[in-house]
Amino acid sequence: MKKRFFVLSAILAVAVWLSSPAAAQMGLPAPNPDDAKLLAGNRWVEEVRSRGVLRVGFDIFRPWAMKAKAGNYVGFEIQVAEALAADMGVKAEFVPTNWDGIIPALLTDNFDIIIASMGITPERSLKVAFTEPYEYSGMAIAASLLTAPGLSSLEDFNKKEINVVVKSGTTAAQAAFELLPNAAIVELDDEGLTAQELRSGRAQVLIASAPYPAELALQNPGEIYVPIPGTLTNEPVGMALRPQDRDALPALNAWIAARFASRWLKTTWSYWFETLDWEPLLK
Repeated sequence: MKKRFFVLSAILAVAVWLSSPAAAQMGLPAPNPDDAKLLAGNRWVEEVRSRGVLRVGFDIFRPWAMKAKAGNYVGFEIQVAEALAADMGVKAEFVPTNWDGIIPALLTDNFDIIIASMGITPERSLKVAFTEPYEYSGMAIAASLLTAPGLSSLEDFNKKEINVVVKSGTTAAQAAFELLPNAAIVELDDEGLTAQELRSGRAQVLIASAPYPAELALQNPGEIYVPIPGTLTNEPVGMALRPQDRDALPALNAWIAARFASRWLKTTWSYWFETLDWEPLLK
């Protein structure tokens, strides 16, 4: 009963604050005592609070996390991490990490938590402790008008002469191997490099988290198109902790539930995924 009271208090507090002018201007929640109660009394939480910093491991994925022209990081996951840190009463410290090494870096205590559009998969669940999903991701496809015009189905691309470029170690790579087993899958460490390969025509296909493929097509008319509308997959995205920190999951799950209930997560997602109002931050 007490836990339910805390969750309801947090939901009401978030809803009231989100209606204020300050929230509209900043786009971030203000720390308040009720939200803090959701995260109180846990060893992992108290360790973070005693340090005064929540160390967040992430990698660059547009529009989940990006480097702004001012030198700071922006994006949906950045805002989620900042909101979580604010409700814990600490600052967020972002630790950019290559995707291939992000789970090993968490396990060796390079940071406290992964908030990095990480899809919850059985393989990853054997290595880390996932929260409940705070969002869902889908893989989408873009193709080269220079070297693969007019194709419109997975069967069209599932051929040995087709080069499919993906970011290595991601569920986009996993989807490519599963959906296009006959194609040549090219894995690169940087998302920007995958786009370069597609623009040049060296790769005929790019698979990545939506809405990135559609954005590439809009930004490169006459070079890139979207052969299959929508997404090819739908996968839950969770925050990841070290296995020994799994006792913090109930507190984090309660926080996620409160943010869903207040529609903060939906509103924030819509800003980053359904508009390009944030693009001036990058240029």
